[in-house]
Amino acid sequence: MTDLFKISLPDGSVREMEPGATPYDVAAAIGPGLAKAALAARVDGEVRDINRPFDGDAELALITAKDEEDALELVRHDFAHVLAEAVQALWPGTQITFGPATDDGFYYDVMAPESREPFGLEDLPVIEEKMREIIKADKPLVREVWSRDDLIAKWEAEGETFKAEWAKELPEGEDLTVYWSGEPGSEGAWLDMCRGPHLASTGKLDPQAFKLMRTAGAYWRGDQKNAQLTRIYGTAWLNKKQLKAHLHRLEEAQLRDHRKLGREMDLFHLQEEAHGSVFWHPKGYRIWRELEAYMRRKMDGAGYREIKTPQVMDARQWEQSGHWGKYRENMFVIPDEVPNTEDEGDIVSKDADWMALKPMNCPAHVLVFKQGITSYRDLPIRLGEMGCCHRNEPHGALHGLMRVRQFTQDDAHIFCTEEQVVEEVQAFINLADSVYRDFGFDYKIKLALRPEQRFGSDADWDKAEQELRDALSANGLDWEELPGEGAFYAPKLEWHLTDAIGRTWQVGTIQSDRVLPERLDATYIGEDGEKHRPVMLHRAIFGSYERFIGILIEHFAGRLPVWLAPTQAVVAPIVSDVDGYASDVLAKLEAAGIRASSDLRNEKINYKIREHSLAKVPHLLIVGKREEEEGTVAIRTLGEKDQKVLPLDEAIAMLKGAATPPDLKA
Repeated sequence: MTDLFKISLPDGSVREMEPGATPYDVAAAIGPGLAKAALAARVDGEVRDINRPFDGDAELALITAKDEEDALELVRHDFAHVLAEAVQALWPGTQITFGPATDDGFYYDVMAPESREPFGLEDLPVIEEKMREIIKADKPLVREVWSRDDLIAKWEAEGETFKAEWAKELPEGEDLTVYWSGEPGSEGAWLDMCRGPHLASTGKLDPQAFKLMRTAGAYWRGDQKNAQLTRIYGTAWLNKKQLKAHLHRLEEAQLRDHRKLGREMDLFHLQEEAHGSVFWHPKGYRIWRELEAYMRRKMDGAGYREIKTPQVMDARQWEQSGHWGKYRENMFVIPDEVPNTEDEGDIVSKDADWMALKPMNCPAHVLVFKQGITSYRDLPIRLGEMGCCHRNEPHGALHGLMRVRQFTQDDAHIFCTEEQVVEEVQAFINLADSVYRDFGFDYKIKLALRPEQRFGSDADWDKAEQELRDALSANGLDWEELPGEGAFYAPKLEWHLTDAIGRTWQVGTIQSDRVLPERLDATYIGEDGEKHRPVMLHRAIFGSYERFIGILIEHFAGRLPVWLAPTQAVVAPIVSDVDGYASDVLAKLEAAGIRASSDLRNEKINYKIREHSLAKVPHLLIVGKREEEEGTVAIRTLGEKDQKVLPLDEAIAMLKGAATPPDLKA
């Protein structure tokens, strides 16, 4: 008698199955509804095809659409393969490479046949229709294992040079997995090399739950020396409702684009003469100044002492800290001395000492800490800096305020004893919470754990990671752990904010570091009279002012809170006869500390209202002869339909309350 496989289910029950049985067979044995809903299976922790036989006894968890993260990964992978199949069916001779799932969909890199131009936007509707045809055909997706040599021979015979090249780089004798779309070897069946897993058939995909979005150039294996391919991007979801919601979010994101609003509101601009650096206009810099003043008040109240450190430091400092080896290609470096030479082309000596614009503030803060002798009684020491940094980001990666080369951080470093770490992290968690809530953000906290390549001992990493967990637990918070995503010198907590349209932004962080104090020889004198290493906590809340302002503009769709608005009120007379009263109103607003201006142009009032609404001015104070006679103003608040008439003093009190920063309100 053949031994049965014991399949353990999440509820603790065990099913005995014949060898050759699959997760689908288990689902069918439980009930027809589950068999229909099951998309794939997690077998001993590995996601597998629903029809892949068990290898022996196993723990099984069936994946359905309710397991959204796993389900989306599966369907997006399948949509990518259906895309490649559709392109090859429409244009025989197209070469395919690879197509992974992405955060909101998928892409596939392909090379058009020589007989036609690279694929473009005009091809996408035709490809979409063919993809729907393949999905509706409900073609089975069948996994097979092939020998490396057989697969190379097939790819070469069919002119698939990219696939053949990839397969040749795999170890000799290694078996590879392939997937058929359609019964293997049958007419119309399509084959691709893939690790999987996949759904049971193309019909498991919703033909109305995807959309091809755009095309772009891409180099084979990301190397510009290689052949140029066309990357076709799509977005994909579990159903039409999810797709519709995503497309709506994209439309909203376009309307909220901080670059567009930045122009309309006259906040800033960027131009080629300073790639990746921001030209702040008066209105935009007013937002910056208000944020900076707010953050200074927060840091002063939390016991930080502000410092200022140099922009340029000797390369030896960066070598000692470890940043030179990790960030050298992203640093702006200059020779310490440019020698005089007869040959004007040879402007830099090979032996020149190198300097670098700082890409981060940490090493400079250690140097400040090391001045003089520090006692354990002095700790914790909290050093803060509105530190301007430079990173040589690739040109193609630059994106408005969100990705720049010059940026300013609300940076700080806390030097403390081992015993003080958890308490200091707790205090920072509370400080960050108060800031994000002042701006109306919800957030999640994630703990990024040790990467494979790192400095420091495992014992130190164990201690640092546990300290961050202990601080979160002590504050009664939940968190998600991210294995392998810590910095090379420290684990970190990350704050992921959710904006008004559901996007997440990683901003604040605190990192528990024992590496840099060791490498830069930072010490304090302990109670025993001996030297000890402090723990260094790297922390920021905004992250960078540039990016945080960009996030705020998009979150509020330009309608910033009154206390942040560059212009908080505009006085607009209906007729020129009351210009004098408008000027008196303006003077009283300014005397009350409200950022205001007047619009005395000879334009109709509706024109003025539209223009100042586009500029996202929070309050428009309209005055006419009646208002002048009664000493009142008619207030139109941005986003509200009705206006209200108030006595001037009452209106000023109301505006002053709205214009007060949240941390200064009683």
